[in-house]
Amino acid sequence: MKQIQRHEAIIELARLQGYVSTEELVEHFNVSPQTIRRDLNDLADQSRIQRHHGGAALPSSSVNTAYHDRKGMLSEEKARIANAVAQQIPNGATLFIDIGTTPEAVAHALLNHKELRVVTNNLNVATLLMGKEDFRLILAGGEVRTRDGGIIGEATLDFISQFRLDYGILGISGIDLDGSLLEFDYHEVRTKRAIIENSRSVMLVADHSKFGRNAMVNMGGMHLIDYLFTDQAPPAEIQKVVEQHDVQLMLC
Repeated sequence: MKQIQRHEAIIELARLQGYVSTEELVEHFNVSPQTIRRDLNDLADQSRIQRHHGGAALPSSSVNTAYHDRKGMLSEEKARIANAVAQQIPNGATLFIDIGTTPEAVAHALLNHKELRVVTNNLNVATLLMGKEDFRLILAGGEVRTRDGGIIGEATLDFISQFRLDYGILGISGIDLDGSLLEFDYHEVRTKRAIIENSRSVMLVADHSKFGRNAMVNMGGMHLIDYLFTDQAPPAEIQKVVEQHDVQLMLC
């Protein structure tokens, strides 16, 4: 079994059982303990599992990984996703850019564009784009979430609802195997829904570590989005839902 397939199988076992031991995985896959430890370390680095003494479990569904840790994870994959999104957006377009490290990568990939009009609730995106004199940059009001520069709250919802833009660039914390889009913060979910409702085309940007990842707030189903940009093919269950809802799957 290839490493990628084994990683996905480990995640599935952890999802079904809640916890998997190193000994159990060694026996299940008929590989060495060193191989399983490397697998678990790789998955932990991607925040797809949490290491425990003698084994691993799925990450907490109530708390997201720290922003600075997420910022450094899978940076090459996020850059590929971001460049693919940027190729789809013409000069002069209007767009929302959401909270999250992958939407921030998209903002970076758009720096060579001209005359974009960008509405964002992400202070990091605003800081990155403010040097572009030909861009029109509009920052949503609301409560600043100090841990990652996200702006959320009732004022943010009211502000976003004033616009009708060409594209909505969304990040997500997890995509359940039934296609549910999952987040950790109820207020952030409400903001994302406002972006979806006020975008003509919704582009979800998510690296492969988000597939099967658990989070406690359900934003809704795959029917809410038009495009899914990712770096690896999703598990078969998610791919089936993508096809059912005619979502354009863009593998980067």
